[in-house]
Amino acid sequence: MKIQQGDVLLNSVSEIPVTAKKVKPAARGYVLAEGEATGHAHTLEALETCQMFSDGASLFLSIAVPQKVRHEEHKEVELPAGKYRIGIVREVDPFADEIRKVQD
Repeated sequence: MKIQQGDVLLNSVSEIPVTAKKVKPAARGYVLAEGEATGHAHTLEALETCQMFSDGASLFLSIAVPQKVRHEEHKEVELPAGKYRIGIVREVDPFADEIRKVQD
């Protein structure tokens, strides 16, 4: 299952890598991605039923009960209980012959 909010993609995974370390939440909760231009962020409330992990290359979520992903400029997205890898949408510029992250 894939869930998208703006430029953030949440891909369902069966397991979180054993090498991934727990990430402490920020004051505004777990930050899935921050906007480069606005400072807005895709966030998830830091509840005891949710944990974030990083393996150095990717972020992962483990959610025991459904949660809402919030962003200042996007509609809230309901995230079902499960495990997820957090990704960023990429765009291809065929004229510049490059692939880059979509900026929020």
